[in-house]
Amino acid sequence: MISTLITTNTESGDATSSFTSSIDATYDHYMFVFTDIAPANNSVEFQFNGSIDGGSNYNVAKTTTYFSVHHQEDDGDLGLNYRTADDLAQGTGFQIITTAIGSGSDESAAGVLHLFSPSSTTYLKHFWSRFSTYRSTDELWDTFIAGYFEDADDNIDAIQFKMGSGNFDGVIQMYGIA
Repeated sequence: MISTLITTNTESGDATSSFTSSIDATYDHYMFVFTDIAPANNSVEFQFNGSIDGGSNYNVAKTTTYFSVHHQEDDGDLGLNYRTADDLAQGTGFQIITTAIGSGSDESAAGVLHLFSPSSTTYLKHFWSRFSTYRSTDELWDTFIAGYFEDADDNIDAIQFKMGSGNFDGVIQMYGIA
């Protein structure tokens, strides 16, 4: 596989990060890479949604699954969780990618999100993500989300990322995969 960097969004105190161009039939696989995603507010979730109208609306129905593993810094708790509160069943709201990101100077999140065949007008548009997050509760969470946009007839032509509340800093890069 060959990856081509398409664009980089460097956010500094921004409410959203939107990719409203270059998600098209050029590539059948797009990858978003997230570095040092740091919220202004403490203990907030990072989330995303797709658009079929160039970013005018971010409300495409999704069905998703969400699970996580975690380990507290002091070894007090660890575990594997299926997070029913964070998955969607034909929901049009923003999908949570990771939760409770801390706002301390040593707290942030990093990860990837893969989007497949966003320009297909035959099939659903599948995606998956994996994030590593140092949370406000002094623990590491590794989160896994998989799902699909339920619109087989329209292109997913824009993606938006945001915190559940407040602004954030960080770098998000979009690659085309061939």
